[in-house]
Amino acid sequence: MSQAAQRRNKLRSQLKKQGLDSILVTDVRNVSYLSGFSGDSSYLFITAKNTIIISDFRYLQEIADECSDIDSVIRSSTDSMIKVSAKLIRKSGVSNVALEGDSLPLAIAEAIHTKMPKVDFVTTSSIVEKLREIKSRSEVALIRKAVYAAQRAFGVITSSLTKDQTEKEIAFNLEHQIRQFGGRGTSFDPIVAVGSQAALPHATPGNQTIADADFVLIDWGADYDCYLSDITRTMVTGKVTAKYRKVYNTVLQAQQRAIKRIKPGAIMSKIDAAARGHIANAGYGKYFGHSLGHGIGTYIHESPRLAENQHIPLQRGMVVTVEPGIYLPGWGGVRIEDDVLVTRNGHEVLTNLPKKLEECILEV
Repeated sequence: MSQAAQRRNKLRSQLKKQGLDSILVTDVRNVSYLSGFSGDSSYLFITAKNTIIISDFRYLQEIADECSDIDSVIRSSTDSMIKVSAKLIRKSGVSNVALEGDSLPLAIAEAIHTKMPKVDFVTTSSIVEKLREIKSRSEVALIRKAVYAAQRAFGVITSSLTKDQTEKEIAFNLEHQIRQFGGRGTSFDPIVAVGSQAALPHATPGNQTIADADFVLIDWGADYDCYLSDITRTMVTGKVTAKYRKVYNTVLQAQQRAIKRIKPGAIMSKIDAAARGHIANAGYGKYFGHSLGHGIGTYIHESPRLAENQHIPLQRGMVVTVEPGIYLPGWGGVRIEDDVLVTRNGHEVLTNLPKKLEECILEV
Protein backbone atom coordinates (compact mmCIF):
# COMPACT_ATOMS: atom_id res chain seq x y z
CA MET A 1 0.00 0.00 0.00
CA SER A 2 1.37 3.40 -0.98
CA GLN A 3 2.04 6.11 1.57
CA ALA A 4 -0.76 8.19 0.04
CA ALA A 5 -3.17 5.26 0.41
CA GLN A 6 -2.24 4.89 4.08
CA ARG A 7 -2.95 8.59 4.58
CA ARG A 8 -6.34 8.26 2.91
CA ASN A 9 -7.24 5.40 5.24
CA LYS A 10 -6.32 7.52 8.25
CA LEU A 11 -8.52 10.27 6.85
CA ARG A 12 -11.39 7.83 6.36
CA SER A 13 -11.11 6.87 10.03
CA GLN A 14 -11.40 10.53 11.00
CA LEU A 15 -14.40 11.01 8.73
CA LYS A 16 -16.13 7.96 10.21
CA LYS A 17 -15.59 9.26 13.75
CA GLN A 18 -17.32 12.48 12.75
CA GLY A 19 -20.19 10.71 10.99
CA LEU A 20 -19.10 11.88 7.54
CA ASP A 21 -19.56 9.79 4.39
CA SER A 22 -17.06 11.57 2.17
CA ILE A 23 -14.85 14.59 1.65
CA LEU A 24 -14.12 16.85 -1.31
CA VAL A 25 -10.45 17.81 -0.98
CA THR A 26 -9.78 21.10 -2.75
CA ASP A 27 -6.58 22.44 -1.16
CA VAL A 28 -3.82 21.80 -3.70
CA ARG A 29 -1.27 20.61 -1.14
CA ASN A 30 -3.82 18.34 0.53
CA VAL A 31 -4.68 16.80 -2.84
CA SER A 32 -0.98 16.08 -3.34
CA TYR A 33 -0.56 14.73 0.20
CA LEU A 34 -3.41 12.27 -0.22
CA SER A 35 -2.71 11.16 -3.79
CA GLY A 36 0.92 11.80 -4.76
CA PHE A 37 -0.27 14.05 -7.60
CA SER A 38 2.16 16.91 -8.34
CA GLY A 39 -0.10 19.06 -10.51
CA ASP A 40 -2.66 21.67 -9.56
CA SER A 41 -6.22 22.75 -10.48
CA SER A 42 -7.55 19.37 -9.32
CA TYR A 43 -9.86 18.05 -6.59
CA LEU A 44 -9.97 14.73 -4.76
CA PHE A 45 -13.26 13.06 -3.83
CA ILE A 46 -12.87 10.41 -1.12
CA THR A 47 -15.62 8.09 0.08
CA ALA A 48 -15.52 5.06 2.36
CA LYS A 49 -14.45 2.83 -0.52
CA ASN A 50 -13.31 5.00 -3.42
CA THR A 51 -10.91 7.81 -4.24
CA ILE A 52 -11.35 9.83 -7.43
CA ILE A 53 -9.18 12.67 -8.68
CA ILE A 54 -10.98 15.33 -10.72
CA SER A 55 -8.61 16.99 -13.15
CA ASP A 56 -8.22 18.00 -16.80
CA PHE A 57 -6.43 17.04 -20.00
CA ARG A 58 -3.17 18.77 -19.04
CA TYR A 59 -2.47 16.24 -16.30
CA LEU A 60 -3.33 12.92 -17.93
CA GLN A 61 0.27 11.72 -17.86
CA GLU A 62 0.98 12.91 -14.32
CA ILE A 63 -2.11 11.10 -13.03
CA ALA A 64 -1.06 7.91 -14.81
CA ASP A 65 2.48 8.13 -13.45
CA GLU A 66 1.90 9.43 -9.92
CA CYS A 67 -1.46 8.11 -8.72
CA SER A 68 -2.39 5.08 -10.77
CA ASP A 69 -3.99 3.45 -7.70
CA ILE A 70 -6.97 5.83 -7.75
CA ASP A 71 -9.71 6.51 -10.26
CA SER A 72 -9.85 9.71 -12.26
CA VAL A 73 -12.45 11.91 -13.90
CA ILE A 74 -11.05 14.18 -16.59
CA ARG A 75 -13.28 17.16 -17.22
CA SER A 76 -13.58 18.76 -20.64
CA SER A 77 -12.51 22.33 -21.28
CA THR A 78 -16.20 23.37 -21.30
CA ASP A 79 -17.07 21.76 -17.95
CA SER A 80 -16.38 23.58 -14.71
CA MET A 81 -14.96 21.94 -11.60
CA ILE A 82 -18.23 22.75 -9.84
CA LYS A 83 -20.32 20.96 -12.46
CA VAL A 84 -18.12 17.86 -12.58
CA SER A 85 -17.76 17.68 -8.79
CA ALA A 86 -21.51 17.95 -8.30
CA LYS A 87 -22.17 15.22 -10.86
CA LEU A 88 -19.64 12.91 -9.20
CA ILE A 89 -21.04 13.52 -5.72
CA ARG A 90 -24.58 12.93 -6.92
CA LYS A 91 -23.55 9.68 -8.62
CA SER A 92 -21.80 8.40 -5.49
CA GLY A 93 -25.02 8.40 -3.50
CA VAL A 94 -23.46 9.80 -0.32
CA SER A 95 -25.73 11.64 2.09
CA ASN A 96 -23.13 14.12 3.28
CA VAL A 97 -19.85 15.63 2.10
CA ALA A 98 -17.13 17.31 4.15
CA LEU A 99 -15.71 20.50 2.66
CA GLU A 100 -12.39 22.13 3.49
CA GLY A 101 -13.61 25.32 5.09
CA ASP A 102 -10.10 26.73 5.58
CA SER A 103 -9.36 26.87 1.86
CA LEU A 104 -12.51 26.44 -0.25
CA PRO A 105 -14.01 29.82 -1.25
CA LEU A 106 -17.54 30.31 0.06
CA ALA A 107 -18.85 31.07 -3.44
CA ILE A 108 -17.68 27.68 -4.74
CA ALA A 109 -19.07 25.82 -1.73
CA GLU A 110 -22.44 27.51 -2.19
CA ALA A 111 -22.44 26.82 -5.93
CA ILE A 112 -21.87 23.08 -5.35
CA HIS A 113 -24.54 22.99 -2.66
CA THR A 114 -27.03 24.74 -4.92
CA LYS A 115 -26.72 21.90 -7.45
CA MET A 116 -27.46 19.30 -4.76
CA PRO A 117 -29.77 20.74 -2.10
CA LYS A 118 -30.57 17.26 -0.73
CA VAL A 119 -26.93 16.50 0.12
CA ASP A 120 -25.70 17.71 3.48
CA PHE A 121 -22.46 19.68 3.05
CA VAL A 122 -20.42 19.98 6.25
CA THR A 123 -17.75 22.64 6.59
CA THR A 124 -14.72 21.20 8.36
CA SER A 125 -11.54 22.81 9.64
CA SER A 126 -8.04 21.33 9.42
CA ILE A 127 -9.23 17.73 9.07
CA VAL A 128 -6.39 16.91 6.64
CA GLU A 129 -3.99 19.40 8.19
CA LYS A 130 -4.17 17.52 11.51
CA LEU A 131 -2.91 14.41 9.73
CA ARG A 132 -0.12 16.44 8.15
CA GLU A 133 1.19 17.56 11.55
CA ILE A 134 3.01 14.22 11.96
CA LYS A 135 5.73 13.85 9.34
CA SER A 136 6.78 10.51 7.92
CA ARG A 137 10.43 9.58 7.51
CA SER A 138 10.27 10.48 3.82
CA GLU A 139 8.80 13.88 4.63
CA VAL A 140 11.49 14.56 7.23
CA ALA A 141 14.11 13.57 4.64
CA LEU A 142 12.75 16.18 2.23
CA ILE A 143 12.72 18.85 4.95
CA ARG A 144 16.36 17.99 5.66
CA LYS A 145 17.15 18.59 2.00
CA ALA A 146 15.31 21.91 2.16
CA VAL A 147 17.41 22.84 5.20
CA TYR A 148 20.59 21.81 3.37
CA ALA A 149 19.81 23.97 0.32
CA ALA A 150 18.91 26.96 2.49
CA GLN A 151 22.03 26.71 4.64
CA ARG A 152 24.41 26.23 1.74
CA ALA A 153 22.87 29.24 -0.02
CA PHE A 154 23.26 31.32 3.14
CA GLY A 155 26.90 30.32 3.37
CA VAL A 156 27.57 31.62 -0.13
CA ILE A 157 25.70 34.85 0.52
CA THR A 158 27.42 35.69 3.80
CA SER A 159 30.89 34.77 2.57
CA SER A 160 30.58 37.18 -0.36
CA LEU A 161 28.68 39.99 1.35
CA THR A 162 29.79 43.55 0.56
CA LYS A 163 28.87 46.87 2.12
CA ASP A 164 27.19 48.17 -1.04
CA GLN A 165 24.78 45.26 -1.40
CA THR A 166 21.13 46.15 -0.91
CA GLU A 167 18.49 44.16 0.91
CA LYS A 168 16.83 43.43 -2.43
CA GLU A 169 20.04 42.13 -3.98
CA ILE A 170 20.66 39.78 -1.06
CA ALA A 171 17.11 38.43 -1.29
CA PHE A 172 17.43 37.81 -5.04
CA ASN A 173 20.82 36.17 -4.59
CA LEU A 174 19.46 33.84 -1.93
CA GLU A 175 16.91 32.41 -4.33
CA HIS A 176 19.52 31.94 -7.04
CA GLN A 177 21.86 30.12 -4.69
CA ILE A 178 19.07 27.89 -3.34
CA ARG A 179 18.39 26.75 -6.91
CA GLN A 180 22.11 26.10 -7.33
CA PHE A 181 21.96 23.70 -4.39
CA GLY A 182 18.98 21.71 -5.65
CA GLY A 183 16.02 23.67 -4.35
CA ARG A 184 13.01 24.69 -6.43
CA GLY A 185 13.35 28.19 -5.04
CA THR A 186 12.68 29.97 -1.77
CA SER A 187 9.91 28.75 0.50
CA PHE A 188 8.67 32.36 0.84
CA ASP A 189 9.89 35.80 -0.15
CA PRO A 190 13.05 36.27 1.95
CA ILE A 191 13.12 38.92 4.63
CA VAL A 192 16.32 40.96 4.56
CA ALA A 193 16.24 43.88 6.99
CA VAL A 194 19.18 46.19 7.73
CA GLY A 195 19.33 48.04 11.05
CA SER A 196 16.08 49.74 12.04
CA GLN A 197 14.16 47.82 9.36
CA ALA A 198 14.71 44.69 11.46
CA ALA A 199 12.19 46.10 13.95
CA LEU A 200 9.56 45.00 11.40
CA PRO A 201 9.11 41.23 11.88
CA HIS A 202 8.09 40.80 8.22
CA ALA A 203 10.03 43.64 6.63
CA THR A 204 10.08 43.89 2.84
CA PRO A 205 13.59 44.10 1.36
CA GLY A 206 14.36 47.56 0.03
CA ASN A 207 17.29 49.64 -1.13
CA GLN A 208 19.04 49.91 2.23
CA THR A 209 22.63 48.70 2.00
CA ILE A 210 24.70 46.69 4.43
CA ALA A 211 26.76 49.84 5.09
CA ASP A 212 23.67 51.64 6.43
CA ALA A 213 23.77 49.90 9.81
CA ASP A 214 25.75 47.52 12.00
CA PHE A 215 23.55 44.44 11.60
CA VAL A 216 21.15 42.68 9.24
CA LEU A 217 18.32 40.23 9.91
CA ILE A 218 17.81 37.54 7.26
CA ASP A 219 14.80 35.20 7.32
CA TRP A 220 14.70 32.70 4.45
CA GLY A 221 14.04 29.11 3.52
CA ALA A 222 14.25 26.66 0.65
CA ASP A 223 11.63 24.66 -1.21
CA TYR A 224 12.83 21.15 -1.95
CA ASP A 225 10.28 19.02 -3.81
CA CYS A 226 7.46 21.02 -2.18
CA TYR A 227 8.81 20.62 1.38
CA LEU A 228 10.07 23.75 3.06
CA SER A 229 12.60 25.05 5.54
CA ASP A 230 12.47 28.29 7.55
CA ILE A 231 15.55 29.85 9.17
CA THR A 232 16.49 33.25 10.60
CA ARG A 233 19.86 34.65 11.56
CA THR A 234 20.77 38.17 12.62
CA MET A 235 24.32 38.99 11.57
CA VAL A 236 26.67 41.75 12.73
CA THR A 237 28.23 43.67 9.84
CA GLY A 238 29.74 46.53 11.84
CA LYS A 239 30.22 47.35 15.49
CA VAL A 240 28.86 45.22 18.33
CA THR A 241 27.31 47.65 20.79
CA ALA A 242 26.45 46.85 24.40
CA LYS A 243 22.75 47.18 23.58
CA TYR A 244 23.01 44.82 20.65
CA ARG A 245 24.91 42.29 22.74
CA LYS A 246 22.23 42.34 25.44
CA VAL A 247 19.33 42.03 22.99
CA TYR A 248 21.02 39.31 20.94
CA ASN A 249 22.01 37.17 23.91
CA THR A 250 18.55 37.53 25.44
CA VAL A 251 16.96 36.18 22.25
CA LEU A 252 19.51 33.37 21.96
CA GLN A 253 19.03 32.29 25.57
CA ALA A 254 15.25 32.40 25.16
CA GLN A 255 15.47 30.15 22.12
CA GLN A 256 17.79 27.72 23.87
CA ARG A 257 15.43 27.49 26.85
CA ALA A 258 12.51 26.67 24.58
CA ILE A 259 14.32 24.12 22.41
CA LYS A 260 15.58 22.33 25.52
CA ARG A 261 11.95 21.60 26.49
CA ILE A 262 10.86 20.10 23.18
CA LYS A 263 9.90 16.43 23.44
CA PRO A 264 6.80 14.27 22.98
CA GLY A 265 4.14 15.27 25.49
CA ALA A 266 5.55 18.74 26.15
CA ILE A 267 2.75 21.32 26.19
CA MET A 268 3.17 23.87 23.42
CA SER A 269 2.08 26.85 25.51
CA LYS A 270 4.70 25.99 28.15
CA ILE A 271 7.44 25.91 25.52
CA ASP A 272 6.31 29.33 24.36
CA ALA A 273 6.29 30.51 27.98
CA ALA A 274 9.87 29.37 28.52
CA ALA A 275 11.10 31.76 25.84
CA ARG A 276 8.57 34.52 26.44
CA GLY A 277 9.22 34.58 30.17
CA HIS A 278 12.96 34.93 29.67
CA ILE A 279 12.50 37.86 27.30
CA ALA A 280 10.03 39.49 29.70
CA ASN A 281 12.40 39.09 32.64
CA ALA A 282 15.07 40.90 30.63
CA GLY A 283 12.70 43.85 30.22
CA TYR A 284 11.69 43.27 26.60
CA GLY A 285 8.37 41.48 27.06
CA LYS A 286 6.25 43.96 25.10
CA TYR A 287 8.69 43.79 22.19
CA PHE A 288 8.05 40.12 21.49
CA GLY A 289 4.54 40.03 20.09
CA HIS A 290 4.30 36.97 17.88
CA SER A 291 4.04 33.27 18.73
CA LEU A 292 7.21 31.32 19.34
CA GLY A 293 6.91 29.01 16.36
CA HIS A 294 4.85 27.02 13.90
CA GLY A 295 4.85 23.78 12.01
CA ILE A 296 6.47 23.51 8.59
CA GLY A 297 5.93 21.06 5.76
CA THR A 298 4.44 21.75 2.36
CA TYR A 299 3.23 25.10 3.66
CA ILE A 300 5.52 27.49 5.48
CA HIS A 301 2.98 28.02 8.27
CA GLU A 302 1.27 24.81 9.31
CA SER A 303 -0.11 23.47 12.54
CA PRO A 304 0.94 22.94 15.24
CA ARG A 305 1.75 26.33 16.76
CA LEU A 306 4.01 27.08 19.70
CA ALA A 307 1.86 29.79 21.21
CA GLU A 308 0.42 31.02 24.50
CA ASN A 309 -3.04 29.59 23.79
CA GLN A 310 -1.97 26.15 22.54
CA HIS A 311 -2.42 23.92 25.59
CA ILE A 312 -1.84 20.69 23.69
CA PRO A 313 1.12 18.28 23.63
CA LEU A 314 3.78 17.89 20.99
CA GLN A 315 3.94 14.52 19.28
CA ARG A 316 6.77 12.55 17.76
CA GLY A 317 7.20 13.44 14.10
CA MET A 318 6.17 17.07 14.35
CA VAL A 319 8.55 19.63 12.86
CA VAL A 320 8.34 23.12 14.30
CA THR A 321 10.21 26.39 14.12
CA VAL A 322 11.48 28.09 17.27
CA GLU A 323 11.89 31.78 16.55
CA PRO A 324 11.84 34.25 19.44
CA GLY A 325 12.58 37.87 18.63
CA ILE A 326 12.89 41.33 20.13
CA TYR A 327 11.81 44.28 17.96
CA LEU A 328 12.64 47.81 19.10
CA PRO A 329 11.06 50.56 16.96
CA GLY A 330 13.62 52.99 15.57
CA TRP A 331 16.55 50.76 16.56
CA GLY A 332 16.02 47.38 14.95
CA GLY A 333 15.38 43.80 15.93
CA VAL A 334 16.94 40.42 16.52
CA ARG A 335 15.34 37.08 15.66
CA ILE A 336 16.93 33.62 15.72
CA GLU A 337 15.04 30.73 14.15
CA ASP A 338 15.72 27.02 13.81
CA ASP A 339 13.71 24.02 12.59
CA VAL A 340 13.25 21.29 15.20
CA LEU A 341 12.03 17.70 14.83
CA VAL A 342 10.26 16.05 17.76
CA THR A 343 11.90 12.65 18.17
CA ARG A 344 11.02 9.54 20.21
CA ASN A 345 12.74 10.75 23.37
CA GLY A 346 13.35 14.44 22.75
CA HIS A 347 14.22 16.53 19.73
CA GLU A 348 16.68 17.09 16.91
CA VAL A 349 17.58 20.55 15.66
CA LEU A 350 17.61 20.11 11.88
CA THR A 351 19.31 23.43 11.25
CA ASN A 352 22.91 23.82 12.35
CA LEU A 353 24.14 27.25 11.28
CA PRO A 354 26.25 28.97 13.95
CA LYS A 355 24.28 31.31 16.20
CA LYS A 356 26.50 32.36 19.09
CA LEU A 357 27.08 36.10 18.84
CA GLU A 358 30.81 35.71 18.21
CA GLU A 359 30.03 33.31 15.34
CA CYS A 360 27.62 35.74 13.70
CA ILE A 361 30.02 38.63 13.06
CA LEU A 362 30.88 39.15 9.41
CA GLU A 363 33.91 40.91 7.97
CA VAL A 364 32.54 43.01 5.10
